[in-house]
Amino acid sequence: MKITDVEVWPKTMELEETYTIAYEKVSSVTNVFLRIESTGNVAGFGCAAPDQYITGEDPNTVLKVFKETVTPILHGSDPLRHDWLMERLKKELRSHPSVLAAADMALYDIMGKTAGMPLWKLLGGFRDRIKTSITIGILPREESVDKAINFVSQGFSCLKLKGGLDVDEDIQRVLAVRNAVGKTIELRFDANQGYSVEETLRFIKETRRARLELIEQPTPRGQPDLLGRVTDAAPIPVMADESLITLRDAFRLAKRDLMDMVNVKLMKAGGISEAMHINSVARSAGLEVMVGCMDESALSIQAGLQFALAKPNVVYADLDGHLGLLGDPAEGAVILRNGTLFPNRRPGLGVELKY
Repeated sequence: MKITDVEVWPKTMELEETYTIAYEKVSSVTNVFLRIESTGNVAGFGCAAPDQYITGEDPNTVLKVFKETVTPILHGSDPLRHDWLMERLKKELRSHPSVLAAADMALYDIMGKTAGMPLWKLLGGFRDRIKTSITIGILPREESVDKAINFVSQGFSCLKLKGGLDVDEDIQRVLAVRNAVGKTIELRFDANQGYSVEETLRFIKETRRARLELIEQPTPRGQPDLLGRVTDAAPIPVMADESLITLRDAFRLAKRDLMDMVNVKLMKAGGISEAMHINSVARSAGLEVMVGCMDESALSIQAGLQFALAKPNVVYADLDGHLGLLGDPAEGAVILRNGTLFPNRRPGLGVELKY
């Protein structure tokens, strides 16, 4: 079996609604799609969601790297030699994790199709569904409440609120949302590095009656000791996100007990295979894992879902980055019912792109 063609193209997608987080406002996103054709007419699909702030990449750079580095390595190679190809790519692309993620998922897609099995079963098949949170960006209190009520009416039972710009307003928003949605809805909070240690601990104390499930990356990623100070003092689980990009980051943070949980995103980790390595480090350290996402096509959300379903230690999902993307070539690829994600039963990723 050989790779006969590699095709890449960008796609800019507007969001139905602009949203705000602690460090940016987002109204559109550009993903770069990948199609790897192999002998036997078996094609694998991948998607890169570069983000200058998180992955250090932009779409133009990603396209250039695909054409100048990825294509020459892949062309003519056996796509079923997944690890051999990924090791060759990693040597050249250490600073391009979303490119690696796209190549990784496309190769896994071919593997699953060749085996005639859905990827989540091929990788472990631990569960066949997982609940996802849905995110509410930084909004005025009344709008946050309206959003929360609307999401609950759609069947979501887990909400993630963004904050980090104003701790006092964040406290009031969390309390207002809890009051509006009742006691049974799970609430998570993501400060996106916007707080100091003191602000984080005050926020946790003053939102105690809201019974937050966890707080995600409250302090700056470049100062891991601050995250550790919060973890030591906080009565709720503290999750690392931006502080954890690579497998080595996972090892360093876990070795020093600087967090309780980790958020693994395929785009920052470099794909499913690296995500599984990070998950192994987390499991060995007694840390639970959440699979997260960027603003991504349903294609790469599907890849994140395959990882989440395969492994027992991935107990949380925040896979909502495809919702509200207009013109997604993989629209409809993810099955979502009442806040729960289900895999399709087709081989590989089970996604065919509209292009």
